[in-house]
Amino acid sequence: MTAAHRSPEESTNDGEFPFTTADFRAIADLLYAASGIHLADAKATLVYSRIAKRVRKLRLESFRAYCDLLRSDPDHPEHAAMLSALTTNVTRFFREPHHFEHMTSDLLPPLIAKARAGGRVRLWSAGCSAGHEPYSMAMTLLDAFPEAARHDIRILATDIDPLVVEHARRGLYNDGDVEPIAAPLRSKFMNRAGSGWQVAPALTELLSFGSLNLMEDWPMRGKFDAIFCRNVAIYFDEPTQTRLFTRFAERLTPDGRLYIGHSERSLIPQLTSAGLTIYRLKGAA
Repeated sequence: MTAAHRSPEESTNDGEFPFTTADFRAIADLLYAASGIHLADAKATLVYSRIAKRVRKLRLESFRAYCDLLRSDPDHPEHAAMLSALTTNVTRFFREPHHFEHMTSDLLPPLIAKARAGGRVRLWSAGCSAGHEPYSMAMTLLDAFPEAARHDIRILATDIDPLVVEHARRGLYNDGDVEPIAAPLRSKFMNRAGSGWQVAPALTELLSFGSLNLMEDWPMRGKFDAIFCRNVAIYFDEPTQTRLFTRFAERLTPDGRLYIGHSERSLIPQLTSAGLTIYRLKGAA
């Protein structure tokens, strides 16, 4: 019997806790309402494996009790724990390197000139995960513009999960993490710290970290010269993607760029291609 034809009260597995189609749908609906993330039926096994740990930790008897807890109190801290458990944080330094090559060759030269002339420059890593992306942006910037911190140029890094934001803020990584960083950049911007690596103060000086749900109001008032939001929209359905990309377009400067993931595409009329998974405002230079 397929998920589409299974009774809502029929268990979907033989695990430690009862887990019905109705339980999965309730969790999927809660996640969608909180974050815009769409869970297909095929994700039921993943939901069970990740949320069963939460059910056990809370000493509940079933997924139904877990769902009842969440529905009964919209301010319960378990909402944040569920979000953290179900969001994916796969990342690495200099992921999709063509974006950083474009940043060096096309994006930064006019932005550096703008900053040197006293202008304001802002970059945003929207979905920064454990920090690999914004630190890669900062390394690319500082490699091209070593005196960046003396100008009005900053990088905002946000993520919906406060736990990964704290990881990013600490800036501590292991040997496997730093392997994709080219040796010259690693020697300049990463320092040995025990058995791992600590990002250099020059990087943290440029960065501001914070928790932000992309589905909610954005407190930032200004516009951005570049927005990196890569491999985030793939977890959203098409209407949510359209809303998100429309909001990004509204936050780009006239010559700004939006960088998205390799399997993502923007179909909104306000944006046009400026390279492989790179977009600019239509009509802009």
